[in-house]
Amino acid sequence: MSAIFLAASVPIVGRGDYYETSDPFLIQFAVRELVKAVIRDKKIVWGGHPAITPMIWTICQDLNIDYSNSVVLYQSLFFKDQFPKENNQFDNVIFIDAVPDDIEQSLLKMREAMLSREDLQAAVFIGGMEGVFEEYKLFRKFHPNTKVLPVPSPGGAALQLAKQIGCFDENRLSDVDFARLFQTELNF
Repeated sequence: MSAIFLAASVPIVGRGDYYETSDPFLIQFAVRELVKAVIRDKKIVWGGHPAITPMIWTICQDLNIDYSNSVVLYQSLFFKDQFPKENNQFDNVIFIDAVPDDIEQSLLKMREAMLSREDLQAAVFIGGMEGVFEEYKLFRKFHPNTKVLPVPSPGGAALQLAKQIGCFDENRLSDVDFARLFQTELNF
């Protein structure tokens, strides 16, 4: 089964200006619509963000999805004392060893392991902060011709990325019909 990479988080105050444009409700709604659109045919791969992992767990439960075959969660052991409790629900977590005392190198190591997967068929970016740009660059390094879809209307770094790479016209920057967006853009 091929996979979709999801880069998503809810921006927090004090980490750049991402929070100023973000709408946490729309981030959650977009993540839910993405999962609903692809989870029966594709795996969803993501790096365990404490706001996103509980969302995906709840969505899988709501949809009665066998998450063990449908999602792959990557976690850096740098954050082992901060994992959300929902991590315990996933049997398919891939733990990446931390680089001692170095958060940036630990994140890079996890992202390289996650984004070098050969089964990734697309990358979707929702909300987020500076990690969106790091993951976009790495995704492009490993998959230069693969579909990239920043979802702009929930704001955050994904909005900035959409504008930066010029993949949406101004009319689509506020589009919240995520079901149609994913059906149209991820029509494999």
